[in-house]
Amino acid sequence: MNNIKKYQILDGTTLKIIAMISMVFDHAGDMFFPDAMWLRMIGRLAMPIFSFCIAEGYTHTRDKIRYLYRIGIFALISEIPFDLAFEGKIGFSHQNIMLSFFLAVAALMVYDRIIGEEGSERKHGGKTVLGVLAVAAISILSFLLRTDYTFFAVIAVFLFYVFRKKHPLIRAGIGVAFLSITRTIGYYCATGFSFIPLAMYNGKKGKGLKWLFYLFYPGHLLLLAAIKHILLG
Repeated sequence: MNNIKKYQILDGTTLKIIAMISMVFDHAGDMFFPDAMWLRMIGRLAMPIFSFCIAEGYTHTRDKIRYLYRIGIFALISEIPFDLAFEGKIGFSHQNIMLSFFLAVAALMVYDRIIGEEGSERKHGGKTVLGVLAVAAISILSFLLRTDYTFFAVIAVFLFYVFRKKHPLIRAGIGVAFLSITRTIGYYCATGFSFIPLAMYNGKKGKGLKWLFYLFYPGHLLLLAAIKHILLG
């Protein structure tokens, strides 16, 4: 374990910055350079890292209801920039990833409410099964709402959360493996590389910059949409 710790040099803030940079590469590639697969491959780091950070945020927040509301508010704020960036118009055919994460956090809250006290899932298998079924139901809802990454996002956050007390490499490996195995088409094969920064996570929050990360998502989409409109009309 000590040999692993010396490589765990990334805090939560650094992970989010890596995910943000990855997301910019991904979205820029999607919108302006569709044939540049290397941009989309770099972008595959974002989803597992953000899912991990959502699970961490839920685990450590002092007010889970406020955490859920905050993600929900930014899901609403992000929808128009998301539509303009990828559809060129406002519509409901595809919803942004913040809504996926809103549903993921809601799923965690329902799961925790069902299984009860910390560790009770070990004592009450029936409650655990019921909790998992509730998560599955919310995952189906994400699919019906056509949120970005649909049920993959909800399940990934759930896996990072329920395995939070396992060895760091096991926790990171299970979540990344799920996304890697279930999303294997083309450039999605690069998803597995997200295991490296997650394995280097030291469990510390970092400098925070909470509002930067919330504002970044709709902000960068709005900027990319504006650039796309200027360049491509």
